[in-house]
Amino acid sequence: MIDAERVTPGLAKKAAGNCSHRRCNMAPMAKLYVIAVSTRPNRAGFPLAQWVYQLATAHGGFDVELVDLREMGLPLFDEPNHPRLRQYEHEHTKRWSAKIDAADAFILVTPEYNHGAPPSLINALDYLVHEWAHKPVSFVSYGGPAGGTRAVQMVKAMLVALKMMPLLESVMVPLFAHQIDAQQVFRPSELQEAHAKTMLDTLAKWIPALAPLRVV
Repeated sequence: MIDAERVTPGLAKKAAGNCSHRRCNMAPMAKLYVIAVSTRPNRAGFPLAQWVYQLATAHGGFDVELVDLREMGLPLFDEPNHPRLRQYEHEHTKRWSAKIDAADAFILVTPEYNHGAPPSLINALDYLVHEWAHKPVSFVSYGGPAGGTRAVQMVKAMLVALKMMPLLESVMVPLFAHQIDAQQVFRPSELQEAHAKTMLDTLAKWIPALAPLRVV
């Protein structure tokens, strides 16, 4: 069992806050963010983020939060100091820093723009350095026939530079619009369901493995 007082603030805080009479002797639940990357007003892929959030919640191994980059409202990176210094001047950066610092793992739900990652994702990553480090991250990518895989491959280099652990286990959704019904609900295939379960199981294994690296 991980010593919650010596690891990342996310796990340490949950150790105190999530303890009940049946769970006081258990490790705190890891904080998993499902991050909806697209910020476009008429975005079509948000049902995928909702699906992943529901699946991760049902998994039972995480404290899950759906984080919408559109709601976060981060402007184009505007901090005067390098983010490695953590000398933030703007409130939007301080809020983003606190939120990411509290997380233990991420699932990025991302489209592909022009064979690459959306600017909203690149911008969100660029704001911070230490808050991302030593945390596992996986992907639900979507788009045309390639299923957003080129966006994933492009952003992996950035994630490695931020000392994150990008996982192989992920979900690819090609021609995604065909799987969203009239009620704006994503209808996954059996293979996508299976890949999502494997992705969540793998994230659950990597979180405690990386946690000792995030010693306060």
